[in-house]
Amino acid sequence: MATAPQQHLMTDGLILREYESPSEADRFVAILTRERGLIRASARGAKRPKSRFGSSTQQLCYARLSLIPGRDKYIIEDAQPQEVFFSLRQDVERLALAQYFCELALHLCPTDVPAPQHLRLVLNALHYLATGEKDPLQIKSVVEARLLALEGYTPDLTGCAHCGVAEAPLWFSPVAGTLACAAHGGAEDAMEVSAVVLAALRHIVYGDFERCFAFQLSAADCAALATLVERFLLAQQQHRYTTLDFYHTLRMEGL
Repeated sequence: MATAPQQHLMTDGLILREYESPSEADRFVAILTRERGLIRASARGAKRPKSRFGSSTQQLCYARLSLIPGRDKYIIEDAQPQEVFFSLRQDVERLALAQYFCELALHLCPTDVPAPQHLRLVLNALHYLATGEKDPLQIKSVVEARLLALEGYTPDLTGCAHCGVAEAPLWFSPVAGTLACAAHGGAEDAMEVSAVVLAALRHIVYGDFERCFAFQLSAADCAALATLVERFLLAQQQHRYTTLDFYHTLRMEGL
């Protein structure tokens, strides 16, 4: 009996990672797509100098993709680059942060289900990072907190988990993901959070997705927000991100 022909999948996707391939000419990649979330695909001949898939299958390229379902991964039939974020490759610290976003997406985004908000969040972050329109630490906090919220890791920021007090001074527990007032802030990991930083975090987590990047903070408040959100992420995920370690190394060295 003849089998049904394979159906093409047309989708937008961001190349998150390149993998080692048994073939010196082929490239294996992980892609965050609008219609299928995380997928794996192979681009035949993409490493050849004259390949039409060369630039469009490299990490951080956002492309319009024509994919054919294979046995264990998709096959890239065509890829038309939409954005390559070239300017990120000219700044090692921003490139490291962009690569961290890719690793974070690989760890948190869903597989083989639609993920339009996940893709848009990461693309918007890369845009702001490339243009320099916003503080990189602010961008980082938005990506971390909103990705966690999209995957169900939403902190309770309404008020003290014990008595309901909603105004600062309050303390946040990264492990519990809850707030506590001065009278109840005895958690071992509790971090004091200012009214300004708490308002920003509530905006990121609870606000309209279209405006999650739309706020301004001082450099000091951006740094405080970044520390709080990163500790929450690491406490909830119990996962070590090598690209995050590298990013922090670059910041400490002042590169």
